[in-house]
Amino acid sequence: MRRYKVLAVDDVPLNLMLVERMLARFDFDITKAGNGRIALEEIAKEKPDLILLDLMMPEIDGFEVLKRVKENPETAGIKVIILSALNSNEDIVRGYQLGADDFITKPIILEKLVNCVATQLKLIQMT
Repeated sequence: MRRYKVLAVDDVPLNLMLVERMLARFDFDITKAGNGRIALEEIAKEKPDLILLDLMMPEIDGFEVLKRVKENPETAGIKVIILSALNSNEDIVRGYQLGADDFITKPIILEKLVNCVATQLKLIQMT
């Protein structure tokens, strides 16, 4: 079985460390990006299978990253799970409208993250 490439994107280093630890049970190649600009560079270079994306970031926010990923035919198929403190109905709907595959609000519950990641990986395996 191949190793999945996961890109975790958050401007708070502690959040990146927590996500990495939460997913330690999986045999992933995890790359981290501290802002949207770096995330877009990593996405173009690495073509991850799954992106865990924060929304509130300086420079380029998560909504814009998501929009660019889904508009690009080379990256449109990448699964994206939003991990955000934003939890209004408008933000959640906007995330799904831009192409997010799932939306998890912070603080992140371990079981929720693991279940969402497992579901997206099953979908990847099926395609």
